[in-house]
Amino acid sequence: MSHSYPMKTLSRFTLVLLGLAAPLALCAAEVAKAPARTEVVFEQPEKFTDVKDSDFGTDKARDAILERIREYIVERADKALPAGQKLVITFTDIDLAGEYEPWRGPQFSDVRIVKSIYPPRLKFSYKITDAAGKTVKEGNEDLRDLAFEMRLTADRQDTLRYEKDILRDWIGTVTRAPKV
Repeated sequence: MSHSYPMKTLSRFTLVLLGLAAPLALCAAEVAKAPARTEVVFEQPEKFTDVKDSDFGTDKARDAILERIREYIVERADKALPAGQKLVITFTDIDLAGEYEPWRGPQFSDVRIVKSIYPPRLKFSYKITDAAGKTVKEGNEDLRDLAFEMRLTADRQDTLRYEKDILRDWIGTVTRAPKV
């Protein structure tokens, strides 16, 4: 008899723990599903100047690059936006830093050559609204950094480090409260 009692107690204890853990798991899931306060739109990305991973880039590869840019913007802007504000950013053109130089030969078809003559360029419009939907800030940007190679980027292995660095600076500027 004494041997079966601990097993029943253990089973009941497990059920109680599961019963307590389930609501916590649901709360964690709801926090994780909290809607992003930043929306990124790529308007006609097939017409963008240069968003590819090789000289013969595919739509799938372009979409993967754009998704990395979207994730970066959402992560940074959601943290930087004041409470209650929302950002919608619509890209109309992107030209990544560097260029493919097919004249170098077929072995270089997937090598992006980064030189100062190939600066990154990000063209977009944006709108920041408050909790009531009133426009706080809006505008059009055509960001180009001619000195991009001088930047000290955190992750030298990230192929989008120059674009992310420019976007980080812009997000910091646009989300900063105006001086009174």
